[in-house]
Amino acid sequence: MSDVRTPPSAVPPSWVRVYKSVARVARKLPPELCVRVIGATYHEAMYEESFRQAPRGMQVWSDVLRRKPDDWLAVDDDYLHWPTWCRDRLVRTHEVPGISAPVVLAELRAKLAAMYEQE
Repeated sequence: MSDVRTPPSAVPPSWVRVYKSVARVARKLPPELCVRVIGATYHEAMYEESFRQAPRGMQVWSDVLRRKPDDWLAVDDDYLHWPTWCRDRLVRTHEVPGISAPVVLAELRAKLAAMYEQE
């Protein structure tokens, strides 16, 4: 993905739980993504149970409202119950191959390219 610019990234809380910190998650990513990690969609000031009960799409949308990025995409294999107003921002990955599945990688590249054409 080095031929496409990548926006800042928030990682899912499930990754943080597995790796025990945002920094450890970031170190598992390719260098061009590692430097873009800005945090997780969950943070300690939130009510954990409310966060866990919310659909993934609403967790991401809450993070977008909190951070107020100029533009954003979500890359996630959890596609159920996403708000209709932000489904076009979701790049749905496959559970096992993730973004390495050719159709997913192509969609991600296309959406990133479109995002940066607008600048």
